[in-house]
Amino acid sequence: MTEKGLEEVVATTARLSDVDGKNGRLSYCGYEIQDLAANSTFEEVVYLLHNLKLPTESELEDLNALLTREREVSRFLAALMPTLAHHTSPMSMLRTSVSAASAYDPDGWENSAEANARKAIRLVAKTPTLIAMYQRQRTGQEAVHPNPKLRHAANFLYMLFGEEPEQEDAQILDTTLILYADHTMNASTFAARVIASTLADMFSAITGAIAALKGPLHGGATEEAMKMLDEVGSPERAESYVKERLARKERIMGFGHRVYKTFDPRARVLRTLSQRIGARKGDTRWFEISAEIERVVAEEKGLQPNVDFYAASVYRLLGIPTDLMTPVFALARMAGWTAHVREQYSDNRLIRPESEYIGPRNQVWVPIHERS
Repeated sequence: MTEKGLEEVVATTARLSDVDGKNGRLSYCGYEIQDLAANSTFEEVVYLLHNLKLPTESELEDLNALLTREREVSRFLAALMPTLAHHTSPMSMLRTSVSAASAYDPDGWENSAEANARKAIRLVAKTPTLIAMYQRQRTGQEAVHPNPKLRHAANFLYMLFGEEPEQEDAQILDTTLILYADHTMNASTFAARVIASTLADMFSAITGAIAALKGPLHGGATEEAMKMLDEVGSPERAESYVKERLARKERIMGFGHRVYKTFDPRARVLRTLSQRIGARKGDTRWFEISAEIERVVAEEKGLQPNVDFYAASVYRLLGIPTDLMTPVFALARMAGWTAHVREQYSDNRLIRPESEYIGPRNQVWVPIHERS
């Protein structure tokens, strides 16, 4: 029996994350996402996904040192960035840059487990640098070199804006990175594992994942949700806006999920973050618009927000441009993608599903001069 979109089809086994859609639960390697979001750091989650356990103090120090050391990009990529900054979209830049990074990776085309572990760390470390370089250069500013004294999230904000972020801003971004780090067999992760199953290199697999994430039905949903908030403009307009869109049978971006049948647990955390950062910065408008849209959609359609909905207002208040929201998703998901690719390599079998043919049969060849 075929299932359109492979819904509920189990494609593989995995040890990295698990979703209980019926009860609205997500865990990484057995740890509940709410527990990790409240107590962990993104670097700890990177270690967890790649080692299936939380790090000790010394293990975390070693990982932090590796991530810090690998942040700088090659001169080749730095020279390529001005062209990308002025001629491509952010996700196109990231896709092209990751593919191009393979040319100067110290491990080259080596596909051993040890080489791929090193490549994974480089990809996690360099992704924030690429995004920040792109943003600075397309806005006519000098690129900011990584700050070795700052952790992953804080360093990204520093490279993006040219000054050290407030501690709570860095902490809020760190939490969002944890929430986005992995999410079982989503479209981009599946794309990465399919490519890895052919024994193509890690850079090829991650390039494919970025391409899949680019679409508005996957990673692009946060951008679309933010555009919607901009269109609504005020809490008072939310109800009429939602009802008008629903009357035209248009989607309300950031609502519903293929897997979750109840509230996305990541959205619960982000809802709190959106309210908190808005109150601290004296700008509660985005949270108030979001909360009103949530109320109307629940009444009209019975749908709950997914992770992308409240992430939009959080990113806006952190100062992240709307069209960089999907690249920031990729920045976080690089942890999960690279872990999935390594897992695929470790027990590989070519992913090659069947298809059900529904086209015409028993056709008879007709010479071209006799065809009507």
